Amino acid sequence: MRRYWLDESSIYEDSVLIEGDAFHHIFDVCRQEVGNHFEVLGKSSKAYLVEVTTVSKKKAEAKIIEVREIPALKRPHLVLAISVPRFPVMEAVVEKAVELGVSRIQPFFSEFSFVRKQNSLPDSKIERWNKIVVSASQQSGRGDLMKIEDAIDFKELEQGFNQVPHRLGLFAYEGASTFSIKDYVAKLKAEKSGDQNSPFFQDGEIWLFVGSEGGFSPTEVQQFKQWGLESVSLGAQVLRVETACIALLAVLKYEFGLMQS
Repeated sequence: MRRYWLDESSIYEDSVLIEGDAFHHIFDVCRQEVGNHFEVLGKSSKAYLVEVTTVSKKKAEAKIIEVREIPALKRPHLVLAISVPRFPVMEAVVEKAVELGVSRIQPFFSEFSFVRKQNSLPDSKIERWNKIVVSASQQSGRGDLMKIEDAIDFKELEQGFNQVPHRLGLFAYEGASTFSIKDYVAKLKAEKSGDQNSPFFQDGEIWLFVGSEGGFSPTEVQQFKQWGLESVSLGAQVLRVETACIALLAVLKYEFGLMQS
C-alpha cells in the first residue's frame, strides 16, 4: 500500500487535508483520486488509513478509516557520524540510513571531506537530503523522520559524543585496526552482558564514525583513540563510503537485536 508523509498539522481527528507539495506528489505524480485508499504518516508515530473524499485544483480531503501505531526505534539507537562525502554519495547514505533505522546523522568536516567548511555546503543540498528522508520514510513505513544535524567541524565531534550518557562508539578504518568488526561487536556484547534492562538498552546510543572518500588522516585516527574510540576493520577490501555505512549498520542491527519486529 502507498504511504505518504504529511505535516501533523494537516491531520485532524477524523480527516486529513492534503495541499502544497504533498498534494502535487499524491495526486499529480501518483495519480490518486477520489475513492482511493492509502496510508498517511505523521510525526506522532502513527499511520492513518484514509479514503480520498474530495479533490480540487490545489487541495484534497480524505477521511480517516483506521489508525495504527508504528513501533518506535529500538534501543540502543544508531547514530551515523559521517565526514561529508561527495553529494551523490551522501544522498545514497541518507536513504539507506533511514531504511536501516538510524536515529540521526551527524555530518562533519574533516581533512579529507568533500567540503570542509559550512559555507561550502549549499542550503539546497541540505534541503535535498531532508526530502530524501521523507521519501525513504514513506517507502519504508518508518514512523519518525530521521534527523540530519547541522554539519560541524571534526574538533566539535568529541563534545557531542561525550555528552550522551550510555553511549558506545567505533570508527571504520581501512588501515591497521585494533579489531575486526566481528571481534569488536563480541567485545561490546560481553561488556554489556546482554542485560536488556541495563541503561544502555533503555536509552543508549552507538555512534559510528565513517570517513569520506579519503578516509581519516593519521592525526584524526589518533584523536579518535584519545576519545576512547576503537578502530574497526571491515575486511581486506577498501569499501566505498556508502558500502561501509550499510555494512556497519547491518552488522550492528543484527548483533544488538535491532532487526526484531
